[in-house]
Amino acid sequence: MSLEQLIAYCKKGDRKAQAQLYRKYVSILFGICLKYSRNKTEAEDNLHDSFMTIFDKIGQYSGKGSFEGWMKRITVNTVLQKYRKEEYLNVVSENTQEEIEVDSAFADINLQTLLQFIQELPNKYRLTFNLYVLDGYSHKEISEKLGTSTGTSKSNLARARMILKEKIETEQNKAIIGFILVFMQNVM
Repeated sequence: MSLEQLIAYCKKGDRKAQAQLYRKYVSILFGICLKYSRNKTEAEDNLHDSFMTIFDKIGQYSGKGSFEGWMKRITVNTVLQKYRKEEYLNVVSENTQEEIEVDSAFADINLQTLLQFIQELPNKYRLTFNLYVLDGYSHKEISEKLGTSTGTSKSNLARARMILKEKIETEQNKAIIGFILVFMQNVM
């Protein structure tokens, strides 16, 4: 069945077509949910909510533009809307606008650990970091999506980078200490 046919059946509420659409896009949308969530369980909840919204609004998809892109936007907006409702996005202060360089530290850490560190960020920092660094949104666009000011977006990004840099440096120090301990055991 073609994508156009699948969408048409989903618009009619066909459960089999919805299940097929789910199977076709679940891994892509789950990746997005993981990126914006604190853990796997929360990502699964966000994925469920996103698909519910997609099936609810599929009648609004006009066929113009990428269907996958349309679903990705719904997924990101569903997750962001959830956090806006929970009021996790208020910043303590907008005065921190310094840029923290994380530069090559990301290159020295495995992707799974980096994803874990990003997921552990407080919501306001994680969402801003993902939108700016991973998805390429401007601070103006982020402030509109999250209902905050541009200064808050900049502040949250700087704090996210600072926290990630500290976590990465701690992880690297643990690796160095572990290497030294192994080396010392082999020498003695």
